[in-house]
Amino acid sequence: MASLVADRLRKLLGLFAREDRLLIVINADPDAIASAMGLKRLLWRKIAATTIAHVNVISRPDNLAMIRLLKLDMTPLEKVDRSQFTRFAIVDSQPSHHEGFGGIAFDIVIDHHPIKDETGLPFVDIRPEYGATSTMMTQYLRAAKIKPSAKLATGLFYGIKTDTSNFERKAVIDDVKAFQFLFRYANIHMASKIEQAEITVEFLKYYRKALDLVRIRKGKAHVYIGPVPTPDVCVSIADFFAKLHDVSWVVVSGTCGGKLIVIVRNDGFRKNAGKLVAKAFGNLGSAGGHKAMARAEIPLQNLEGCVQCKDEKIFGRWIAKNIEAGS
Repeated sequence: MASLVADRLRKLLGLFAREDRLLIVINADPDAIASAMGLKRLLWRKIAATTIAHVNVISRPDNLAMIRLLKLDMTPLEKVDRSQFTRFAIVDSQPSHHEGFGGIAFDIVIDHHPIKDETGLPFVDIRPEYGATSTMMTQYLRAAKIKPSAKLATGLFYGIKTDTSNFERKAVIDDVKAFQFLFRYANIHMASKIEQAEITVEFLKYYRKALDLVRIRKGKAHVYIGPVPTPDVCVSIADFFAKLHDVSWVVVSGTCGGKLIVIVRNDGFRKNAGKLVAKAFGNLGSAGGHKAMARAEIPLQNLEGCVQCKDEKIFGRWIAKNIEAGS
């Protein structure tokens, strides 16, 4: 593996000239943020400039805490003048994963999610068997003989920690080795502070609504909470319900930005959540994920004639029915 990573590193670095300006685009979560940090460090002093831009609204408490505590500099993509850049990279995602990535001629894709399409780009490194893209970036840094700073090591450490759910989800031995390596350099106290970030006050009313409406039956928790300001509300509530005793499946849904958002969590022992969501909703919008966690985003206009979106009870039952049909 070491020689393979070294070969990939040479190919990656060979894409750049000293005057290049790189834009790294992410759908920000801990693994994506840390991976972008890793790529930026890899190219430090090798190119003219590197900027990290995110396509999503960042509102999850752990993401906000990570950005604050690690003192990261990131920019919303809509505020970036793309004409100022000569190279474009995407990490922890693929061009087809988010509509915000559209219209960008990516040169580099580094990811650990299932391959969506053959991109044919100058540099593609996609390893679906890996638990985190942060593991891949750690391997690149080691191949380049770069000792990570405490800030970078903490970010990558936390990226692996979250995407493998403390190694309760899919992982390979390389994830474990990267985690062990980063442990030497990471600020574990800071990582704990990020992990234990408080729920924002703005989220509380949605938690209250979810607690009032949730239906739990035969180890499955379903709740549709209606309009939310950001999909991260659904993600946060799904992670909360996943901690319930005797609950093995969680489905939390809501609407945001003209889309139906469906977040699925399970205990990792039963059927594949990503495949289930893709089967249930893939013909209507973007849907997929991992064995224990998955997500669907469906334009509401695609649901016309399928369900009455304004009736929360009917909408919630329709979502649950589709999940059951896919299982």
